Amino acid sequence: MDVLRTAHHLPAIAQTVIGLCVWLLVLAVVFIPLERLFAVRRHAVVRAGFLADLGYFFLSGLVPGAVLSLPIAALAWGAHRLLPDRWTAMVAHWPLGMRVVAALVVTEIGLYWGHRWSHEIPLLWRFHVIHHSPTRLDWLVNTRAHPVDFVFTRFCGLVPLYALGFANPLGAQPSLVPLLVLVPGVAWGFFIHANLRWRFGPLEWLVATPAFHLWHHTNDGPDCIDKNYAPMLPWVDWLFGTFHLPKDRHPVRYGTDTPVPAGFVGQLLEPFAVGPREPAPAPPR
Repeated sequence: MDVLRTAHHLPAIAQTVIGLCVWLLVLAVVFIPLERLFAVRRHAVVRAGFLADLGYFFLSGLVPGAVLSLPIAALAWGAHRLLPDRWTAMVAHWPLGMRVVAALVVTEIGLYWGHRWSHEIPLLWRFHVIHHSPTRLDWLVNTRAHPVDFVFTRFCGLVPLYALGFANPLGAQPSLVPLLVLVPGVAWGFFIHANLRWRFGPLEWLVATPAFHLWHHTNDGPDCIDKNYAPMLPWVDWLFGTFHLPKDRHPVRYGTDTPVPAGFVGQLLEPFAVGPREPAPAPPR
């Protein structure tokens, strides 16, 4: 009880850091043994880039929420002012499960296009390429994202959620639906990046799995790259023509030909540099 009272009186940022440390420990306890037992390809737990990814873990837990608070407030205000009262009242009277499913689908489509644009628009790719730089994949790679990239993609997911009124229904808890959609998605991101060889048969068409998302990180050639953008619902990729999931094999190599600095600070600053990037030599197979 004394520990809880002490934590309650800590500054908000300290409480957040403590929460992130606990979350990191839980993730490590779950995924490190699983990846040792069921790895697609074995590699050391403390691999190249591991410390940088720890830095991204804490950065992504501290920065995006603060940066997104004002845009989210603007989205909520705009939805409240612009959406017809009849529509918002109707959505508010839907069962919670129906609202969550509808919110999940529209958020997924927004995240899909935000992610896809991050590959197709050169300015956005400068930031997103950091996430594709690891040549070894595991659960912690999920956190490797430049704050600009993270905020942009998350914002793309939030726009349809608020614009269609699913995040701001009438009632006492207007933030409940976004939490029920986004929080499980954050946890699922660690699972789909995990170095696991599990396959799930027909379920792989319904929900994203490691096999599905590892193909998104492949560098096996033009027929394989720029696929599988959806974070949770693979059929969204099928809908937009970017689904790729062979039944009998895993990617041979991961990474990108775009050069990325090795260090954490360099990765944060380099996307702001002016000038084109030259392709990096492909790593040996």
